[in-house]
Amino acid sequence: MIWIIIYFLFSTLLIIASILPLLSNQYWVFRICEFARIQILVLQIPTLILGFFVYNEQPTYALITQSFLFVFIVYNAMLLAPYLPFKRLFGKGKRHKGCESISILSFNVYQYNKQYQQFISLVNDVKPDIFLTMESNADWEEAISVLDSEYPYRKKVALENTYGMHFYSKIKVDSCKVNYFMADDLPSIEANLTMANNEKLTFFGTHPPPPSPTEEDTSKERDGEIIMIGKKVKAYNNPVIVVGDFNNVAWSKSSRLFKKISGLTDPRVGRGFFSTYHANYKLLRFPIDLLFHSNSIFIEEFKTLKHIGSDHLPLYCRFHIDSKGNNNETNNEKLDEEELETSHEMVKEGKEEQGNR
Repeated sequence: MIWIIIYFLFSTLLIIASILPLLSNQYWVFRICEFARIQILVLQIPTLILGFFVYNEQPTYALITQSFLFVFIVYNAMLLAPYLPFKRLFGKGKRHKGCESISILSFNVYQYNKQYQQFISLVNDVKPDIFLTMESNADWEEAISVLDSEYPYRKKVALENTYGMHFYSKIKVDSCKVNYFMADDLPSIEANLTMANNEKLTFFGTHPPPPSPTEEDTSKERDGEIIMIGKKVKAYNNPVIVVGDFNNVAWSKSSRLFKKISGLTDPRVGRGFFSTYHANYKLLRFPIDLLFHSNSIFIEEFKTLKHIGSDHLPLYCRFHIDSKGNNNETNNEKLDEEELETSHEMVKEGKEEQGNR
């Protein structure tokens, strides 16, 4: 009997964990389970199978829990299926002459991580054209200054609140500014670049705060930041890349809304989850360092890199821009009136929210 009770409680917990993200409440308790969709699904499948052996007589409460488990297995599987790597959805597209490869490295360094040299060595090994660091404070700024000579275009925002940010580029930067969309201690970077072939590229780097019991009580600032960047992206006609520690997953409501507003594409679709956090716990790792790109950007390589002391894995992407190419990785999702109103409300609530930093 005790095993039936334990099984019933565990099944109920898995069901609740699937229901909570479906509710529109932005309090962290409702949003946190979005991160663990993969782990929840992996647990739900054997739990459902085990139920047929635990419940010998199939009482009514057993049928209810088994039915709910089955429904949410199907729902979570459908939500995550687009990110499975065995779906070879995209061709490489014909690369026209004169299209140059561009590489980006995005890394949340973890402010209290002192292994500066590991990151410097990684940059020297990978040689990205652009790199973005998050949680980089004054100590990190001083440490990575040895890379200044290799990267003539830089924007440094050293903060001690775990929201510092540093942008380094070998590619010519025409303009670069720091935006504070939600609060005066939450920077994001917006840069306009020109390639050697005169192709234009707009770069956004972001790191909004997460909803969690140890940080922000709600996801309002995070969601407002993401939506605000989506609106900014929509104003650009040239290719755009948005990258950073979103403290969000690609299948969340706010991420899906961001994609519809911005018109950008998620390179994880058809390639894999590429989970980045927590770097020390492989089974409890979530894909919260995200990247989105315009339809004229063709992804050549997308991957996480080795663990170098932070609680995040570095994210690396190599791509080229080709406005004439036939790209199968496109985003044709349309925004309806209700979603537009929701986006306005998210930005408004994000700006009004008083952070716990």
